[in-house]
Amino acid sequence: MALKCGIVGLPNVGKSTLFNALTSAKALAANYPFATKEPNVGMITVPDPRLDKLSELVKPQRVQPTTIEIVDIAGLIKGASKGEGLGNQFLGNIREVDAILHVVRCFEDDNVVHVDGSVDPVRDKEIIDMELLLKDIDTLEKRIDKLRKQAKGGKKEDKKLVEIGEMMLAHFESGRPARSLDLDDDGKELLKDMYLLTAKPILYVCNVNEEAIETGNKHTERFKELVKDEKAEVLLISAGIEAEVAELESKEERTEYLEAMGLSEPGVNRVIRSSYKLLNLITYFTAGVKEVRAWTIENGWKAPQAAGVIHSDFEKGFIRAEVIKYNDFIKYGSESAVKEVGKMSVEGKEYVVEDGDIMHFRFNV
Repeated sequence: MALKCGIVGLPNVGKSTLFNALTSAKALAANYPFATKEPNVGMITVPDPRLDKLSELVKPQRVQPTTIEIVDIAGLIKGASKGEGLGNQFLGNIREVDAILHVVRCFEDDNVVHVDGSVDPVRDKEIIDMELLLKDIDTLEKRIDKLRKQAKGGKKEDKKLVEIGEMMLAHFESGRPARSLDLDDDGKELLKDMYLLTAKPILYVCNVNEEAIETGNKHTERFKELVKDEKAEVLLISAGIEAEVAELESKEERTEYLEAMGLSEPGVNRVIRSSYKLLNLITYFTAGVKEVRAWTIENGWKAPQAAGVIHSDFEKGFIRAEVIKYNDFIKYGSESAVKEVGKMSVEGKEYVVEDGDIMHFRFNV
């Protein structure tokens, strides 16, 4: 799966610090705008306690977790849609990702400059929203011009697409993003074909100081009120704490540090899991003495598609899938024990894989 999440936000809100903590990479994190010019890309492991449980039972030679790709994109400023700052580069990079992690600054610190002179996450969000929307309006207007020329041929289908495009344009001009459109199949196809920036699913990350990590502050309260109708998740993260945790060498040191902070796990774990969900991804497992492995698929995929993630031959020659539910495997302790009590099912090509399924594929090529 080559799906990617892009971290976006204004300059100096903590994007690169968060990226470093997520990936344990060393992207430049500096106290001035445009410290990130080229997008930094990192593969991050998706934390999954189920994989650990399966490994304890099976005791394989190796364990392979699943991953997603995270991209740290250059900071945007007002006027980006017209090419200001690194605008064209920023918008081009965002077009290539599948979902957006929008980081907003919700902490006060005189030592960290803000590109607009004061801390106001509501204003910051509105700046980025407007720049993305302006770019989408520009993209849509160009497409409508082409559709109008096509519609001169008199085809009903072309005329309908013009109507859909004009409806979408009115929606954008009222300040609403593409992800809030209610479209029929033709509209969805047109939307998908344009790769609009505001059509991408979004997760908001409020970067707070240590004191606000659990309860939030006045900035996070205002921000949550602003986005309450978007049906988007809002996470509170202290990028500074996450950076310090990432620097610690051992698991014991990290656990001790987090406990001292009153935290049960690193905040980046929540960001990763939420990003995975945002991309509409689920996990199935294969479990044997050689390897226990997590595999990433899109929610709703059928068994042959899931098999194809392992190898294309598995999908081409798919015969059946032997499926054990995760809870059954944990309850009975082994594949053979599950089989003995009749809890393993045999599924065909129409089986829709569920999150946590433990699968073994039979195929012939």
